[in-house]
Amino acid sequence: MSDSSAVEDRPKSKRVGALRGLAPFLRPYRGLLGLALLALVLTASVSLILPLAVRRVIDGFNDANSALLDQYFAAALVIAALLAVGTGLRYYLVTRLGERVVADIRRALFDRVLGMSPAFFERILTGEVLSRITTDTTLILSVIGSSVSVALRNVLILLGGLVLLFLTSAKLTGLVLLIVPAIIVPIVVLGRKLRALSRENQDWIAASSGSASEALSSVQTVQAFTHEGATRGQFAEVTEKSFTSAKARIKTRAVMTVIVIFLTFAGIVGVLWVGARDVRAEAMSVGALIQFVIYAVMVAGAVGALSEIWGELQRAAGATERLVELLGTEDSVQDPRRPAALPRPVRGEIAFEDVTFRYPARPEASALNGVSLHVQPGETVALVGPSGAGKTTILQLLMRFYDPQSGRITLDGIALPEMARNDFRQAIALVPQDPVIFATSARENIRFGRLDASDAEVEAAAKAAAAHDFLTALPQGYDSYLGERGVMLSGGQKQRVAIARAILRDAPILLLDEATSALDAESERLVQAAVEKLAEGRTTLVVAHRLATVKRADRIVVFDQGQIVAQGTHDKLVAEDGLYARLARLQFTDGSI
Repeated sequence: MSDSSAVEDRPKSKRVGALRGLAPFLRPYRGLLGLALLALVLTASVSLILPLAVRRVIDGFNDANSALLDQYFAAALVIAALLAVGTGLRYYLVTRLGERVVADIRRALFDRVLGMSPAFFERILTGEVLSRITTDTTLILSVIGSSVSVALRNVLILLGGLVLLFLTSAKLTGLVLLIVPAIIVPIVVLGRKLRALSRENQDWIAASSGSASEALSSVQTVQAFTHEGATRGQFAEVTEKSFTSAKARIKTRAVMTVIVIFLTFAGIVGVLWVGARDVRAEAMSVGALIQFVIYAVMVAGAVGALSEIWGELQRAAGATERLVELLGTEDSVQDPRRPAALPRPVRGEIAFEDVTFRYPARPEASALNGVSLHVQPGETVALVGPSGAGKTTILQLLMRFYDPQSGRITLDGIALPEMARNDFRQAIALVPQDPVIFATSARENIRFGRLDASDAEVEAAAKAAAAHDFLTALPQGYDSYLGERGVMLSGGQKQRVAIARAILRDAPILLLDEATSALDAESERLVQAAVEKLAEGRTTLVVAHRLATVKRADRIVVFDQGQIVAQGTHDKLVAEDGLYARLARLQFTDGSI
């Protein structure tokens, strides 16, 4: 599915109530939240008291008692100080709360996504996940750290201001209230449209991030095929759609703001005109009118601010929906509630019993079709066959990256779904076909196999994998930074680092997926000797296209179109003159088969 269709198919946000999804993250900080609310109430209350002090000062000019006038000015100064302290305290508490909650959300999202099976990443781009962790949580930070507290403060000022307006002048307040329905209607009507546009805008931003991430992670392939222009065009198209969506959202919000502010202040002008006539008729004092004006401006400002904040809350509601959706995504591969323990020490007996499997992205084609395979503890079994025959799928199912549609896979007699994945994966060392090198030092890349390994053990593993010489030749030796995805190393060097990582893990089960495919002849000979030594006493599954690397295996299993078509030793399979013999004749040209 293309980025555009994926975005268009997503449901739109329907309610600001989606922000309730943040409650589990706020709950642990109830104390901090309570203090922030107290500071909020304090600042709102002081703000509402300030116009009373202004009225006293203005009406005090007509009072002959100068001492009383001084007291009014002093009281106004104290109120201003309380307002300043309360505002600073509110900012500190609310901002700290927002940063803490967003950090927890980001960690929860990362923890959740990191444990998802590969099937999850077949449905969503990694860049889009990163967009949710960064862009969406930044929106939520703005809401928790600012918008919500400002909204609550304006609600308090709105409600308190209306009460004090009524106490100041019931007549003028009645005129003000006539304006309220005219202000609320555009907020409700345009707010619905703004909510939908906000969610759409966030989706396009995520699609843009996903498109960029995919292109940048494959930049050498893009450049090699001179695909820069087309890739730029694809990214520009998604980015432009994001801008168009944002422009529609901004336009809607701007129209709503214009309508609300104009109606609000037009009403205030009308009310002031009536109030000015009452002052001339001595029906109210100048101080009372100014007090009313200040309250009216505060109420109008609160309404205007709420209309703007409402848009922010809608955007955050859309972001929250997306985050909650990600946190609540059900993985197709899950651990049992009461997992069985894998017996220790692990013997390494592996059994596939009539296993049929189809990849989620290709449900119409069987990667494995009724495969039964039994591997004895300590046996070295090579899996060979044409590309797409199902060899690597065997390793992926054994790691339980996926679950088969039918059949059963067991380790030491226990079915994999009955155990916790972390439990049985600790007994497995994997060298993947595309070795992963992290953006850290060579030493830490190898130590990834066993985090508590000493430097001496790391170097011993590197020597066994024929990696010691080229690692010591790097500028800082084992402490050299290897760059993102190991750009400092050649393909063969990456494989040797990955093999050293597996050697260091020292697991009872070893899985090698084309582990020597990128090595030169000399390095392959050295690594093959190391692997053969490592495989002693371990259950080893070797996937290989180069048959020279599997001639000494205890057993060779030949796959074709998702089924086992033959198995036996090298000599036996060559004598049968089947698929294996044909593959051997293609590879061995010196008569050594």
